Amino acid sequence: MDVTLDIMEDSHFRDFRCLVKCEDPNASLYTFVGSMEFKEQHYSLSPQQLLLRDSKLRNTDYIYGAVIFTGHDTKVVQNAMNPPSKRSKIERKMDKIVYLLFSMLLLLAVTGSVAFGIWTKEDLENGRSKRWYLRPDNSKIFYDPKRAPIAAIMHLLTALILYNYLIPISLYVSIEIVKVLQSIFINQDLHMYHEKTNKPARARTSNLNEELGQVDTILSDKTGTLTCNSMEFVRCSIAGTAYGLCVTDVQRARDKRIENGNWVNEPHPDAIQKFLRLLAICHTALPEVDTETGNIFYEAESPDEAAFVIAAKELGFEFYNRTQTSISLHELDPISGTKVNRSYKLLNVLEFNSTRKRMSVIVKDEEGRLLLFCKGADSVMLERLAPNASAFEEQTKEHMDVYADEGLRTLVAAYRELDEEEYNEFNEEFNEAKNSVSADRDVIIDEVANKIERDLILLGATAVEDKLQDGVGEEPKKYNLIVFACSLLRQGMKQIIISLDTPHIKMLEKEGDKSVITKASKGSIIHQLNEGKARLSASNGSSDTFALIIDGKSLAYALDDNVKDMFLELAVGCASVICCRSSPKQKALVTRLVKSGTGKTTLAIGDGANDVGMLQEADIGIGISGVEGMQAVMSSDIAIAQFRFLERLLLVHGHWCYRRISTMICYFFYKNVTFGITVFLFEANTSFSGQPAYNDWYMSLYNVLFTSLPAMALGVFDQDVSPRFCIKFPQLYQEGVQNVLFSWKRILSWMFNGVCNAIVIFFFCTSVLETQAFRKGGQIVELQVLGTTMYSCVVWVVNCQMALSVSYFTLIQHIIVWGSILLWYIFLFAYGSMPPRITTTAYKVFLEACMLAPSYWLVILLVVFSALLPFFLYSAISMQFFPMYHQMIQWKRLKSNSDDPENRPIEPTSTTASEIRR
Repeated sequence: MDVTLDIMEDSHFRDFRCLVKCEDPNASLYTFVGSMEFKEQHYSLSPQQLLLRDSKLRNTDYIYGAVIFTGHDTKVVQNAMNPPSKRSKIERKMDKIVYLLFSMLLLLAVTGSVAFGIWTKEDLENGRSKRWYLRPDNSKIFYDPKRAPIAAIMHLLTALILYNYLIPISLYVSIEIVKVLQSIFINQDLHMYHEKTNKPARARTSNLNEELGQVDTILSDKTGTLTCNSMEFVRCSIAGTAYGLCVTDVQRARDKRIENGNWVNEPHPDAIQKFLRLLAICHTALPEVDTETGNIFYEAESPDEAAFVIAAKELGFEFYNRTQTSISLHELDPISGTKVNRSYKLLNVLEFNSTRKRMSVIVKDEEGRLLLFCKGADSVMLERLAPNASAFEEQTKEHMDVYADEGLRTLVAAYRELDEEEYNEFNEEFNEAKNSVSADRDVIIDEVANKIERDLILLGATAVEDKLQDGVGEEPKKYNLIVFACSLLRQGMKQIIISLDTPHIKMLEKEGDKSVITKASKGSIIHQLNEGKARLSASNGSSDTFALIIDGKSLAYALDDNVKDMFLELAVGCASVICCRSSPKQKALVTRLVKSGTGKTTLAIGDGANDVGMLQEADIGIGISGVEGMQAVMSSDIAIAQFRFLERLLLVHGHWCYRRISTMICYFFYKNVTFGITVFLFEANTSFSGQPAYNDWYMSLYNVLFTSLPAMALGVFDQDVSPRFCIKFPQLYQEGVQNVLFSWKRILSWMFNGVCNAIVIFFFCTSVLETQAFRKGGQIVELQVLGTTMYSCVVWVVNCQMALSVSYFTLIQHIIVWGSILLWYIFLFAYGSMPPRITTTAYKVFLEACMLAPSYWLVILLVVFSALLPFFLYSAISMQFFPMYHQMIQWKRLKSNSDDPENRPIEPTSTTASEIRR
């Protein structure tokens, strides 16, 4: 503040006394209402005098200040939100499958218990027990025919414990491990490493890996996300004349007519001088001088401001010094042709905000003239021009339309000269408004500013370019998947524009009746939405594509509770939707509307603090570590350095993770159903006596040692298609969008396969081993041998099933799949060698019985072949005659005996493939 500039030392604060009055603690980061009473004078406090928590000093070694808010009262803490808990659709569906299996468990348990109760009740025949071997005479309840109902209830508890292996509890742990490893691979992908900024991709959560393969809708910020957020001043219109070369790929505002002082020979040199002077003065940038080279660099609040100041410097108006009360320039004198130093007294700064859409400064030059320089959006600037004071207004509008069509950001520049009386009256009102401590201070300040920002004289317009990031919009083949910037509006695309910029609405706004304005605006939006839907309906059956364009003002009404469904219906029917000048809250609301209204997976991507709400609301939030800070990255699920990396993140890692997790979960349910049904069948065969088929340690280690690791290896390493082909054939991504790999049909088919395998295992083992000698001594198969044989068949079948399911074998997968089978025999040997009191039914069962019996190995060979043959035939027939899209790529490559199927076009050969391509 000007009044405290002379307080520079610690000793100066000895007698410093002031009183600060300010607003109550709130979460608004961009507003602050307060005043300071110092030496019986009141001075206004604005956001410019407030340092937020965690702020960093630039160009300043230290400061003196007073603490206004602390702890939870600070604005930053009040804006902090607990990160939302996000779960993928596959995880939520997996819960439903567990409920299904639990219902299946209850059904089996109840069925067995009822059957057990009936058989127990009918067990007596002529006073003798038909199941004498169960020793009902030695039982108090369980096998007592006289107490059959209670025995059935007791059996139910036994059955629930016995069949609990149907529920894959270890699946959740295995999935978490797999997702963490998948995240590590994403982080270490060199193809998503940005060397210029030394920033790799960062998966900040592992919960949503498979969700990356199911994205249906992408909601993207533009500035800094699709673009570099590095503005370059490329074109301008001054006094009705366009400057800047438009024939090169990178357009420059500098051309021979205005560079090197040649502008003095142009038709309107005075207007050009004022225009360049406005660029050098109307800003809040700070100059930094390199002590070694003497070059001046600028620290600006926005890239636009920096671009304007740099352009003015290159064209002869160099801004080199700024204080609280003055701005100093090196100006080109049109008379002498040399640079002169000029200082302008800075009187007032009317700051830019999203409501005003303009910025003004009031200065006094060395001749004592009071000048107001103003720049802003054409929507608010043109209406403030003095009547008949700008002969070249129409030419400027035409130039701005051309610039806008080229994708450039435009601003209007204007000025006016003030007289002393008018300025003194304004300054008094302005200071009074700034010093007011009320909630509507900003509104009062804007009203006072409106009085002085009128009757402006048009100088011209600027056009800055925010370049697209590398790789954005370069691949037209991917338009159907990722909406790149250059594909939002294409040639031949029809536009549906929703706007409140109509004469009727403007007239109502001038009258100022808010209730009437709201009612009329809402009615206008509903009418325009209905017209848009009618246009869509009329184009059904044609090849016309539509783009919906809506501004933030109209969007506020379109998101009303009774209008948003209509807006969503229209938006879903369009190929592109562009929301212009939308607020952070509106971005989040649109994201929520799309996510809840369509039920599809949404992905939001942004780079700034204004994108945080959108990132947190979407199913997946992608933060870009750009020049706007790290707020978006810290609130995101995955961080990348450039928008172009989104292609590989979705098409490669997204597809892989979706396929791996889907197959892994289906396999987990399959192997548990296979194991659980064998237990049930053995129970049924023993009249539901409660006798388990397997040793306790066999059952405990089934999911831990012998079958889980192959599934985890598939979830980490398997690849159906190489990365190059994932990108070359983006239609492959539709498998995830349509969820063809984790549909109920596919899940239940895996479970059915498990039931069939369990039936084959049980009946083959019992039928083959039941009626013949098993060992050389003529001994027949006993319980321990039958259980070990069945268990061995289960381990062989489920692991060989995994081998058939793997698309891309690595050495690690070979070691894990076949090593799991080997581990079973190592465990069987080691565990069976322990004392009988530890091993119980497993004591030397392998060493003395199974290992030496040829029938044991023949049964395993027969069972594995019989159980897997149907799956093998089904897979072969499906791949040959009804292939999915990834199988088409694999099959064509195999038939052509080539590593590159590009030479042979892949056409849909089945209904499934055709649907996926669409």
